[in-house]
Amino acid sequence: MAPERPRQKLCIFLLAALACSLRAGAAAANTSTSTLAIRLKPPSKPRHGSTRQHRPGPRGSHAGSGMASCNMFQGSWVYDDALPMYDAAGCPFVEPEFDCQKYGRPDKLYLKYRWRPASCELPRFDGRDLLSRWKGKKVLFVGDSISLNQWESLVCMLHAAAPSSRTSYSRGNPVSTVTFQDYGLSVAYYRSTYLVDIVEESIGRVLKLDSISGDAWLGTDMLVFNTWHWWTHTGKDQPWDYVQDGAQVMKDMDRLTAFSKGMSTWARWVDSNVDTSKTKVYFQGISPTHFNGAQWGESSSSCAHQTQPIAGPTYPGGPLPAQGAVRNALGGMSKPVFLLDITLLSQLRRDAHPSAYSGGHPSNDCSHWCLAGLPDTWNQILYASLLA
Repeated sequence: MAPERPRQKLCIFLLAALACSLRAGAAAANTSTSTLAIRLKPPSKPRHGSTRQHRPGPRGSHAGSGMASCNMFQGSWVYDDALPMYDAAGCPFVEPEFDCQKYGRPDKLYLKYRWRPASCELPRFDGRDLLSRWKGKKVLFVGDSISLNQWESLVCMLHAAAPSSRTSYSRGNPVSTVTFQDYGLSVAYYRSTYLVDIVEESIGRVLKLDSISGDAWLGTDMLVFNTWHWWTHTGKDQPWDYVQDGAQVMKDMDRLTAFSKGMSTWARWVDSNVDTSKTKVYFQGISPTHFNGAQWGESSSSCAHQTQPIAGPTYPGGPLPAQGAVRNALGGMSKPVFLLDITLLSQLRRDAHPSAYSGGHPSNDCSHWCLAGLPDTWNQILYASLLA
C-alpha cells in the first residue's frame, strides 16, 4: 500500500488547486458583474421610508414598454465633451435668430451639457437610424416659433448624420419643409401660434377658442404640436382684437383661462380627426422664459451673460401654471398623445437662450433657444420615445 500514498497526495493537491481556481473565477465573475451593473446604471431602490417612486403622468407622458420604467423628464444636466451634435455653421436651415455663435456669442460651454434622467440613460441620438425608420414618411411640427426652434434643431441633427444625403428646402408661410430625398422623408413646420383659429370679421380679428381649421395637418405620420407664448402677448404684439368663447364675444379675458379652453378644443380636435393608429401625436409641452432672475435667486439678472445651467434637479421658481392646463387637456383625451414634458429640464437652462446674440433681434431674447443647443435634447427624447 505504500506506493499508493504519493498518488493520493497528488490527487488531494490537484483537488485543492481546482477548488482555489473555482473560487478565484467566482470572485472575478462577481467583480465583472458589479462593474457591468454600475455601467448600466439600474434604477436605485428607494431608501427605507423614502416616498420616491415612479408615477405615471398624463396619458402618453412616458414612452412605451421599452422606457416604461424611466421618467425621462426628471434629472439634471451634466457636462459632455462629445457635444454638440452638429455645428450650426454647417446647417443650411438655421434661422439667424437662433444662430448664437454666428452673431457673436463669446462662450461655448452651453453647448456641452447633456440631460441625464435620474432613473435611466437616454439613448444617443442616431440620425441615420431615424432616417431609415421613417423612410418615406411625413413629420409635421405645428405651433409657434418654439416649434420652429425644435423643427430646425431636428433637421440640423438629421443633416449632420447624413451630410451627403440630397435635401430640398422650401421656406414659406405658413408651411416650411425640408425633404431628405434619399430617404423620402419630409420634415415640415406649420406656423399656428394659437392652434385655434383667428378669423377676420366685421368687428375685427376674432380669436375663436372653440374652433380649429386643421385639415392641412392631416395625412402625416407624426404630428408635434406646441402653443403657449402668444397667449400672454398684449397690446401691439397681440394679433387679435376680440376673443370668442362659445356665443360670447369679449374684448379680453384671463389668458390662462383662454389657454385652457383652447387646449381643450385642440384635444377634442385630435380625438375627432386624427387616426392615431397611423399618426403618432406629440404635444411639446411648455417652454419657459428666463427674463426674471428672481426665479432662481438673482433679482437683477435675466438670461443675459448666463453661461451654466442651474445645478441640481429642481427649479427654484417652481412649475408653470400653464403646465396644469396642458395636463388637464391631455388627461381627458381618448386618443394616445405623448407629452414631451420639457418644462423642468428647460427651466434649468437659463444659459441656453440667444440673449443679445440673436441676428436681426436687437432686444434681449430669453424666450427662444440657441442652435445647436437645448432643443436638440427635446429631439433626443422624441427619438427615445420612438425606440420603445
